[in-house]
Amino acid sequence: MPSILDAVVVGAGPNGLTAAVELARRGYAVEIFEALDTVGGGARTEELTLPGFRHDPCSAAHPLGITSPAFRSMPLERHGLEWLHSGLPMAHPFPDGSAAVLARSVAETAASLGMRDAGSYRRLVEPHLARWDQLAEDFLGLGSALNGRLPQDLVSLARFGLTGLQPASWVSRRFRDEKARALLGGLAAHVIAPTSTFATAGIALVFALAGHARGWPVARGGSQSVSDALAGYLRELGGTVHTGVEVKRLDELPPARAYIFDTSPTALARIAGLGHAYAGFRYGPSLFKIDYALDGPVPWTAEPARRATTVHIAPTVGIIDDAMRRAVAGRDPDRPFLITVQPSIVDPGRAPEGKHTFWAYGHVPNGWQGDATELVERQIERFAPGFRDLVLARATAGPPELAQRNANYVGGDIACGAASGLQLMLRPKLARVPYATAHPAVFLCSSATPPGPGVHGMSGHHAARAVWRRLSLGR
Repeated sequence: MPSILDAVVVGAGPNGLTAAVELARRGYAVEIFEALDTVGGGARTEELTLPGFRHDPCSAAHPLGITSPAFRSMPLERHGLEWLHSGLPMAHPFPDGSAAVLARSVAETAASLGMRDAGSYRRLVEPHLARWDQLAEDFLGLGSALNGRLPQDLVSLARFGLTGLQPASWVSRRFRDEKARALLGGLAAHVIAPTSTFATAGIALVFALAGHARGWPVARGGSQSVSDALAGYLRELGGTVHTGVEVKRLDELPPARAYIFDTSPTALARIAGLGHAYAGFRYGPSLFKIDYALDGPVPWTAEPARRATTVHIAPTVGIIDDAMRRAVAGRDPDRPFLITVQPSIVDPGRAPEGKHTFWAYGHVPNGWQGDATELVERQIERFAPGFRDLVLARATAGPPELAQRNANYVGGDIACGAASGLQLMLRPKLARVPYATAHPAVFLCSSATPPGPGVHGMSGHHAARAVWRRLSLGR
């Protein structure tokens, strides 16, 4: 081992691991330090309820993971990562027992929206679907443009931007009925912002196109498999992973030519002694999440919901938007919009034979300390009568518990920064290279940087690019 490392990474979430891999595969000496006893960050798997029930405390379905240009360039399958697909990527049931679906087929999705909106949906997604691989690389690779690499297909990206930069509420006016509007609103709400927010149509389109092109899979065995595969590949490349090491000051780390932080911006500023460098950075709303051990599958009234890994729950787009506005404005939840995932329908090893794992979350204000269990379960019962009778155990986590599980989730913000206003695109602040800091050897690679939240590793990929450009100058 050289007396001075090329790079030290703080935080072994998907972005920190990806940054370390990208540097190690280019021959740099890299070590990574993680405060918890296992790698993973937002991609972990634990027995939260009962023995034998394996739950994902945060991310579970991975439309951006299977799409990620960074992950697809790595031999992660060789290190145990296997993507599993259910019959449908996503379903959005309604009180009458019907459902809108996001299927791999555009035609099946359009048909589920009804005759009046089927054509509008096709016209919305089909122009972009044929170019999805390049579009995804350019969209998720926007951080590369900030590092000197232009998108490969500027024309397609510009066409996508004409629609994508609009609020989802504007684009939903193309539809005449509630099913299509609710489907689009639910997709946009993954960014945890009102549908009237700038560029939320782009978020909805990315999730829809990813579902059609690649699906919304889960990782066999749990999201921990994604992190473990990245760590395994890093070790194969000669990198070193240290767990159970909490870093409080920069001088606690080994000497290195570069330090890369998969942390919140405020944590980086504190550790690296950057003072108030990110004082203007805003953290966003949080979640109230419940992980369930169930005695059987969720008894959805709508048949398509029984075949979908991910199920969105809200009868109207108005309820979705109201739930987002309440969370952003700091008001108590009323009628939650729920995102739910049932991984054991396609990965039975997550639970004992005949049993199931399931999770659901609704949106709450940052730092909220209430209990939304009754609100969440009442909403599930509307679409799956008898659900509560199947509950063997539950593990609840509001903002304080989420922040305790993962230090990056300040106030329980799983996106590591509010996704409203210009901060949706300009993260963590306006800068030529957002991964660089005032310290020439310190870089940021967490979800607080472009392209933002999600288990895709692209923030780590772009940060690594900024680092190796600097290190190559030194060489």
